[in-house]
Amino acid sequence: MNLSERRELNNGFGEALSRAFEIAVTPAVFGVAGYLLDRKLGVVPLFTLVFSLFVIGYILWKYWKVYEADMARHEQALPSRRASREEKT
Repeated sequence: MNLSERRELNNGFGEALSRAFEIAVTPAVFGVAGYLLDRKLGVVPLFTLVFSLFVIGYILWKYWKVYEADMARHEQALPSRRASREEKT
């Protein structure tokens, strides 16, 4: 394995770890904040659920958009796409 392949593999692991951390910790932080607000207002499951579900929805939407952009970039790099672009010019 050459150095550039190793660097790409390590970057992939780092990206996966940061995404996993964001998926796990961010809803938990907002859930705890919602729980504290619920206890203060006396409506225990309401804000905990609303905050957690909102954050989970946002994360799913964000990763879907990132995925679409990555796939569009990869599709543009395909040999068949490059050949059709060269024929047009």
